[in-house]
Amino acid sequence: MKTSIVVPCKNEATNIISLIDEIVGNVGGTSAFEIIVIDDGSDDGMAMLLQAALGRVPQLRVLRHDVSGGQSAAIHSGVRAARFDIICTLDGDGQNPPTEIPKLLAPWTGPQVPRLGLVAGQRMARKDTLWRRLASVLANRIRSWVLKDGTKDTGCGLKSFRRDDFLALPYFDHMHRYLPALFAREGLAIVHVDVTHRSRTGGQSHYSNLQRGLVGVVDLMGVAWLLRRRKKCRPTEVARPCRMESGRRT
Repeated sequence: MKTSIVVPCKNEATNIISLIDEIVGNVGGTSAFEIIVIDDGSDDGMAMLLQAALGRVPQLRVLRHDVSGGQSAAIHSGVRAARFDIICTLDGDGQNPPTEIPKLLAPWTGPQVPRLGLVAGQRMARKDTLWRRLASVLANRIRSWVLKDGTKDTGCGLKSFRRDDFLALPYFDHMHRYLPALFAREGLAIVHVDVTHRSRTGGQSHYSNLQRGLVGVVDLMGVAWLLRRRKKCRPTEVARPCRMESGRRT
């Protein structure tokens, strides 16, 4: 299976090179793959490190945003540039272990799930601060109650999906937090996979609980509106009738 691994990141100079090496070590030999790192306007020297890595990692591709557009914009840029049908995403801070990538790919090659749209990781034993974990639990419960998306942890960066299915979704800032609801809106199935989580080894988070909460209220209302206005029909092409020519059916 050919896979495009999309890694959105900003100012992760202390983490990104070791993460790339881990991805190669865990995916290399099991499938054809490419790694697309999206540098979302970093100013910590990460661009120079990625430039050097291009010379030694043949599977690596690097995209750069001149101005930071946020995580959803970075993921969207990476998926649009992807050469392969199956996309796997993980965060660039190193907290999503690349050892979990095979779990995300397994449902695409195992017993077929009808109309599979998304394989979503759910972090177990999160290695974040207590305040961050509590805020996440509250936000996930509110989101699940409003959207009925059946997902405990939409904030996990480990996900996989088909490129065309993702690009058909409505695009907006912060959409990456609502992928289960958006895929379900299209009538596609969601498979949840438990994954591990680890602590940051360098750098710092680019989000605060207050910041996420303020934008989350508006986003949640917008996604709820999209779900209520979803299309309720799906077209099927009508077969062309056979023609009779010179006594023969064609």
